[in-house]
Amino acid sequence: MNTIPQEFQISSLLIQETYLVDGELKKWTGETSPVYSTISSTDNYEPTLLGTIPFMGEKEAMEAVDAADSAYNNGQGLWPTMKVVDRIKCMDNFVTQMKATRTEVVKLLMWEIGKTLGDSEKEFDRTVEYIYDTIESYKELNSRSAHFSKVQGINAMVRRGPLGVVLCLGPYNYPLNETFSLLIPALIMGNPVIFKPAKHGVLLISPLLEAFQSCFPKGVINILYGRGREVASPIMKSGRVSVLALIGNSKSAIALQDLHPNKNRLRLILGLEAKNPAIILPDANLDLAIQECVTGSLSFNGQRCTALKVLYVHESIVEEFNSRFAAKVDALTYGNPWDKGAFLTPLPEKEKPSYIQELIDDAISKGAKVINEKGGEQLENFIFPAVLYPINKEMKVYHEEQFGPVVPIISFKNIQEPLNDMAESNYGQQVSLFGQNIKTIAPLIDTLVNIVCRVNLNSSCQRGPDVFPFTGRKDSAVGTLSIHDALRSFSIRTFVASKDNEYNNGILQELLNSKESNFINTDYIL
Repeated sequence: MNTIPQEFQISSLLIQETYLVDGELKKWTGETSPVYSTISSTDNYEPTLLGTIPFMGEKEAMEAVDAADSAYNNGQGLWPTMKVVDRIKCMDNFVTQMKATRTEVVKLLMWEIGKTLGDSEKEFDRTVEYIYDTIESYKELNSRSAHFSKVQGINAMVRRGPLGVVLCLGPYNYPLNETFSLLIPALIMGNPVIFKPAKHGVLLISPLLEAFQSCFPKGVINILYGRGREVASPIMKSGRVSVLALIGNSKSAIALQDLHPNKNRLRLILGLEAKNPAIILPDANLDLAIQECVTGSLSFNGQRCTALKVLYVHESIVEEFNSRFAAKVDALTYGNPWDKGAFLTPLPEKEKPSYIQELIDDAISKGAKVINEKGGEQLENFIFPAVLYPINKEMKVYHEEQFGPVVPIISFKNIQEPLNDMAESNYGQQVSLFGQNIKTIAPLIDTLVNIVCRVNLNSSCQRGPDVFPFTGRKDSAVGTLSIHDALRSFSIRTFVASKDNEYNNGILQELLNSKESNFINTDYIL
């Protein structure tokens, strides 16, 4: 315990005894689930008990559905009909209160998911910035809509309106930032939300419950705990969810969609798996390519949907690339999240080291070698990244999204080989392309933009900056997330139209002058 700095020690258990439904922080007296960290706080390794969360079921799920449905009230509720400026005030109040929880949330991010101190701080700060940027983008969207258009003798005011109740399920690897990239635009556009935190990174929502409760009208945000099948399944079966917003696994997304009785009414906003490749051309700057590929494949132990999950290296440089890349990986520092200089950290899923070992064993049995000295070394809560070469299509690691510290490398002779593999893949999110000859790069870029949604030139794959569209082809995503796009994903264009004549124009003018309507107004929000 002495090796853990005082400010990061777990001094008391966080017993989550309340949940938020219908504007009330309700006391939970039922069954609970323990929340463990794979990080040990004792000399002899054992997981650390962080606290407990409610183990909820269908009763609480339906309570949340009723509350959200009532808050929407067929579009007549306070929240969906509220003036834009008032919804913005609620969000402003929330982010102000959220900022006061930074220390506690950052500490829980480190313990719950093993994210480094620097990355945990960055996740919190980036989320706060995301909320402020979303507010500004919404003001701009509102201002652009605050006028009448006259076309073919029809006057119309076109705005974006809410869709209805949103079920929001975020991922464990970015339990704050990526979850809020769904939650915040869904709320601000006038949709009531039911939110269930991810399986890891669940306690870090606790410090924010009071802020949610005090800043939004009742039923607008409802926060439940428990397993997806116990809580999310009955919510979807109810048929009263208009939007499924999920970042996670496609199997979960498909299972939940299948439960909805009216699929044609269900809007999907999904961020799913990816198997993002890097392509290293013969003329690539190897210093740059190796550094970017190490960061791209192993930041947060490779537990990112945007991680580089397979490296294609031209056969003329593969030997040099492999030896230098393997040495760089072996030089990476392992430690607890608060340890200075730690790049690799404990894995939050206790079963992940054995899964990674399975991938390594399968690849070795089919002709691959672990080409870095430390590859596959195990601790109770960690497995050191293994660099595998040569990889072929018989191996599990070629097909499966490893979401952990293993890096498969494939050599290629003809550029058509990686292009064909990408075209055949179930995924189509991003690619990293390393090279400098524009005669080679130009046609490649023109092809790659039609296979994936983001081509990173001489740089690793990533999500941000949040103003850029974040999406994918095939099984990697449905809908687009960015500050700009998310507001559109969680809304629908709706408008009021009338024939351009004296009678109608008089009524419209009166509506504008009276400010009686929250929809028909030309107010400009600074």
